[in-house]
Amino acid sequence: MPSASLPRLNAFLKTAGPGLVVMLADTDVGSLITAAQSGARWSYSLLLLQILLVPILYVVQELTVRLGTTTGRGHGELIRAHYGPVWAWISYGGLVVAGIGAIVTEFSGIAGIGDLFGVPRLVSLGLPAVLLLGLVFTGSYRRVEVVAIVVGLFELVFLGLAIAARPNVAEIVASFGHMPLGDGQYRVLIAANIGAVIMPWMIFYQQSAIVDKGLGWDHARSSRLDTLVGAVISQCVMGAILIAAAATIGKAGQGTKEGLQTVGDLAGAFTPALGPWLGQVVFGIGIIAAAFVALNVVALALAWGFGDVTGKPHSLAQSPREAPAFYGAFALVVAAGAFAVQLVPNLVALNIAVEVMNALLLPLALGLLILLATRALPAGRRVEGTYKWVVYAVSGLTIAFALVGVLDGVGLL
Repeated sequence: MPSASLPRLNAFLKTAGPGLVVMLADTDVGSLITAAQSGARWSYSLLLLQILLVPILYVVQELTVRLGTTTGRGHGELIRAHYGPVWAWISYGGLVVAGIGAIVTEFSGIAGIGDLFGVPRLVSLGLPAVLLLGLVFTGSYRRVEVVAIVVGLFELVFLGLAIAARPNVAEIVASFGHMPLGDGQYRVLIAANIGAVIMPWMIFYQQSAIVDKGLGWDHARSSRLDTLVGAVISQCVMGAILIAAAATIGKAGQGTKEGLQTVGDLAGAFTPALGPWLGQVVFGIGIIAAAFVALNVVALALAWGFGDVTGKPHSLAQSPREAPAFYGAFALVVAAGAFAVQLVPNLVALNIAVEVMNALLLPLALGLLILLATRALPAGRRVEGTYKWVVYAVSGLTIAFALVGVLDGVGLL
């Protein structure tokens, strides 16, 4: 490697983290189950959507890079400063709804894997909750970030599972021209996939993580690259799980009507390729890794957001004694999520419903994000010119497709 490249690489490695972590969390349990349901029910026809969501995901999260590196403020704090406490609390309310749904889905995925191996739910839910609390209460931002990246990279096992499923490349290419948009159930899954990729807690987390890490405008370029790399990895994992499910469950015709009903059904997709025991173990590792990273990110987003709108101390650089509300909020959502999963019977149906709900929240989340990015920043850093219209177009089309699917889901179309 040329010596001139080493300083740039070192600068990137020091900056990288917030974008990669939030994208690894983006491929959470709900997202993976939504992608798998898509492959099980509609074969490869929703794979093109996963590819198209890469630039959309990048554009949305790039706005948080601008806001965080320019202002040094979290998302909720910035809304409160420019639009007042009412809008800050409304935005945080949307975050709470999406965040609670996400927390429950992450624990539901872990519980599903525990059920698969006969682990009591008290253990399968209690152990990750204790580990999360120990990590955040005793660690710095850097430690939390490194652990999240290391654990999150285990999600790459899904790429291997997709290859092991031996998909038909010709069928994948042909599927790009076959998208049954006239089918209401298909449109519901479009909305669910959009809601599985663009979520309010991602916006809050990445902007606050940039602030807590101490990144400024000088780091914006590296932060954008961090975000782009994460977006590509995120959608590769989503595409991989869709392909694996389409090549196994979908190919066998098991997902044409009811689709997946349990986490065990999804694990069974990998049995033909890897055998019943190895397939379940590899799948379990991927799901637990995805769930753990997402639990950490979503709970931190809720805790940071609470600090933003209340003005209370909220940083991992502070101890629990210095920021009791921040750590208390984190502990509350983790404990409540673990407890709630004890009452959930159908984990797959829950996950799909949560992602559709995320799609419903998109107008609020993206609307405030775009307002801040176009009006709250100084010239030269705000979104303007041609790029502003690209942001408008991408966001408008994304919201339109998401809301059509939501209306289908509630029977209004």
